[in-house]
Amino acid sequence: MTLAGTSATRHRMRLALLTHEPLHPPTGGGSAEALYLVREFVRRGHDVHVFCPTVPEADRLERDLGVRLHPFTLWRMGRYASLRSLKYLVYPLFLERLVARVAREIRFDVLFSQHAISAVAAGRLKRRLGAALVMNQLDYLTGFMETWPAWLMPPPLLALLMRYELSLPRRFGADRVLTVSDALADRVAAAGFPRERLESIYYGYDSALFPFDAAAVAARSDDPPVVVMHGSFDRHHLGPIALEAVAHVRAERPDTVFRFVGQPTDTLRSFLEAARKRGAGGGVECPGFVPYREMARHLAGASVGIVPYEASAGVHCAFVAKVVEYLALGLPVVCTALEGIQRYFPDEPLIRYARFQGRHFGEQILAWLRTPLAERRKMSQPASLRVACKLDWSVICRRAADAVEDASRSQPRANP
Repeated sequence: MTLAGTSATRHRMRLALLTHEPLHPPTGGGSAEALYLVREFVRRGHDVHVFCPTVPEADRLERDLGVRLHPFTLWRMGRYASLRSLKYLVYPLFLERLVARVAREIRFDVLFSQHAISAVAAGRLKRRLGAALVMNQLDYLTGFMETWPAWLMPPPLLALLMRYELSLPRRFGADRVLTVSDALADRVAAAGFPRERLESIYYGYDSALFPFDAAAVAARSDDPPVVVMHGSFDRHHLGPIALEAVAHVRAERPDTVFRFVGQPTDTLRSFLEAARKRGAGGGVECPGFVPYREMARHLAGASVGIVPYEASAGVHCAFVAKVVEYLALGLPVVCTALEGIQRYFPDEPLIRYARFQGRHFGEQILAWLRTPLAERRKMSQPASLRVACKLDWSVICRRAADAVEDASRSQPRANP
């Protein structure tokens, strides 16, 4: 099916973008994508209204982007806010009310939801507002909870939540669903949503912020080896696999430095304490939270980038941004055998996949460190070029915008 929205057939849409994350600045995970999507919609001449938690300097952001912001202000939202899970559960109800209030004055052609949380609000609004509904599913959110302890997330309740999340597109009659991976698309289709209205758009990166630097690659050394990981450090990021891998690597190469770049969450602090008790706490660096625009310089000089995720339906459906950003910089990667990543990168020479077992993960790190630097450098630029060609945000967002315009054309035109 062709989803091209050419200038000849394009009409100006009035689009409501709903998200549970602040539009700016990005804080990790899927939060970076919304800003690039908004820019693509505006570039195509569409009237964009963003419904999201309050952002700093909102007036300036509106002027710079050419959008209208409708902030959610009842409580603080964000990746590191207190009582985050509870807030996520009740947020859709209040987001729905905010959009409905604005829709009394403005008729929207398209409701575009980022993530499953805002998809609930957008789905409930579809029939009431008569707008096309496009769900952008950037992860399988409840699937990550499979790594939570049973006392925190009882398995029967989790099974119910997971089925509900996958049913959202069918339940609310979405006109299009965009997914972050083929693995997630398969699960949405298995839950009864028509395959012809599904498209995997994957997850991108900003090639201007993660440029390939031949001089930096040439300057890399293993004196000492630096193994880097960046992100939001939730439960599924740092568990037994990562702990065992760190201990195994440092036992064989005690000069190895492990650098964890990101917000010092409770999970990260617990992980570091467990590493200390294992005698593997030395040689660990924690620079703290780093803005998206500055991340590349904290990664570029490393020897290996790692993704030691614990197994769950959530991680198998993910398209991990870390992998793409490591490859963009020409960094060798070790990643657990994630379905979504393996299906997209089945033969990427710069990625080594590990079983969901810490010692094996550590062995894959050591295998890269045993690989001559010259050989690693030779693989770096081709890998970077491959992701730049297919996964730069400009490519991802064009595909997403084409799908949205296609969905909008099937709906009655909004009033001017």
